[in-house]
Amino acid sequence: MIAYSGGVDSTFLLKISADILKDKVLAITALSPTYPQEELIFSQKMAKQFGVKHRIIKTKEFKDKRFVSNPLNRCYFCKKELFIQLKDIAKRNKINFVIDASNASDREDYRPGNKAKEELKIRSPLQEAGFSKEDIRNLSKKLNITTWNKPSLACLASRIPYGMKINEPLLKRINAAESYLKKMGFRQVRLRHYDGLCRIEVFKDDIALVMDKRVAIIKKLRQLGYNYITVDLEGYRMGSMNLVLTKKLLCKRRS
Repeated sequence: MIAYSGGVDSTFLLKISADILKDKVLAITALSPTYPQEELIFSQKMAKQFGVKHRIIKTKEFKDKRFVSNPLNRCYFCKKELFIQLKDIAKRNKINFVIDASNASDREDYRPGNKAKEELKIRSPLQEAGFSKEDIRNLSKKLNITTWNKPSLACLASRIPYGMKINEPLLKRINAAESYLKKMGFRQVRLRHYDGLCRIEVFKDDIALVMDKRVAIIKKLRQLGYNYITVDLEGYRMGSMNLVLTKKLLCKRRS
């Protein structure tokens, strides 16, 4: 059983698994407010293309007050909810292994969800084999998998600073803003939310394009409730919301 999100890594893993294991693969995609609806549609399309059995389940992380409160280990509660459901389905269907598509590059970021993965004995074959994000993209291109150059995905909750409560309307607002920016032609987009202020992250060479289209961007984001619209001059980078956390951890170690 594969936890399938429709992203670069899980699509590569699904393709390889389908080629080797044929009909012994079951892909599971979670339906959640933390992921855009278009990714669900995409995952259905790819599973059908690979000839893989595919199921959609609803996760209930919003019923967990610990997740909603958005603590530093928020990801742990979300992943645990998902993996518990997957393990239960696997048990009922006599499936021996539940796997996810974590890769070796993920070790460079703060990933509290790994604890849930360890507790529930979820395997990560790409990570175990030492495959980096770059390896997966290169091999996906060689195998003509359309996701080889797909922008990296991440849970919408990762746009919200730790400690700020998560709710569905807020996630819809962030998703609407990012969808608008993507339609404008930006290849990779993150909209980091700080109440009435937002911070836009795009690739460094796309920052000039943000400035060119700033009038339309300001108009749209103000309609969505942002009074101050900023652009991160460092550009997009994985886990930028964890920078403050990393500094805090370093200070604690030094003290």
